[in-house]
Amino acid sequence: MSGGVDSSVAAARLLSRGYDVVGVTLHLWDYPDESERGRCCAPEDQYDARRVADHLGFPHYTFDRRELFQELVVGPFVDDYLAGRTPSPCVSCNRGVKLRQLLPIADRLGAAFVATGHYARVVEENGIVSLHRGRDGRKDQSYFLHMLRPDELRRLVLPLGDATKEEVRAEAVAARLPGATKGESQELCFVASGRYDAFVEQRADGRVRPGPIVTSDGQVVGEHGGVHRFTVGQRKGLGVALGKPAFVVGVDASTGAVTVGSEDALLSSGAKLADDTVFTGEVELPCDATVQVRARHGGAPATLVRADDGSVEVRFVEPVRAVSPGQVAVAYHGTRVLGGGTIVAALR
Repeated sequence: MSGGVDSSVAAARLLSRGYDVVGVTLHLWDYPDESERGRCCAPEDQYDARRVADHLGFPHYTFDRRELFQELVVGPFVDDYLAGRTPSPCVSCNRGVKLRQLLPIADRLGAAFVATGHYARVVEENGIVSLHRGRDGRKDQSYFLHMLRPDELRRLVLPLGDATKEEVRAEAVAARLPGATKGESQELCFVASGRYDAFVEQRADGRVRPGPIVTSDGQVVGEHGGVHRFTVGQRKGLGVALGKPAFVVGVDASTGAVTVGSEDALLSSGAKLADDTVFTGEVELPCDATVQVRARHGGAPATLVRADDGSVEVRFVEPVRAVSPGQVAVAYHGTRVLGGGTIVAALR
């Protein structure tokens, strides 16, 4: 339970279906001042979750996972930006902290299942369990759960998978749940005011490396204060004026160079994925799929293939814009999640 509307309504729906419910909140992060109140995983969320549990009449527990969150999410987030990559911290959090911690906690509490407020669906057909997109396409969160194994999916209950956000909000108001009118969390829970660059610099331990801003043909057009300030596809805040629209098309932490170019230079024919890429057991390569290369990407038709070095490559039918190392590529067949992995390099 995050203390927000989604997990609160998920709990209420489970109660209405006759489940015995125990609320669990993970304490992941501490904020230095009151200005950060209202953000995802903020301290008051624990109290909001407890208020909902008290209102609905079931027990609630908070578990401290701050050290694990620092190790698996915050530290790698800083490292990735300093290495010229664009991380996916919400994927890392769901993969290493939230779901993977809730399952053993459920065992300790004697709970058969784990339920969350994610907008996604678990479907079982002919004895095979799989993850699918949620009904509400605008809120679908299957992307963040793509790494779950079949044995984990069998224990996962997603009460909001067939709901829209509007329906969930209306249920919360009708049930008079505490926080029913609470706003949405937009920024990362641990980055103050959305300033990723300042957050990274505070934790860089002398690793910030200034360098040149260059064009695709190698011409130096400016200087920058660190590669962590840039991500592929970025247009604003480049600190250079070329007399025409310019975008970040490459970040090389080894040399400190940030390459800028035209929007056409952002197009990639494919992506190379990391060795820890995971697909469901029934997927055999090569395989046609729709591949989503970041959380807010609509997906693009592609073929998944096994490269000569054993890695998985995504080869798009049509070029895709701003394929960024560090982001996660997730493959779908219709609404079903096939799996995914971290992007190591864009292919051109």
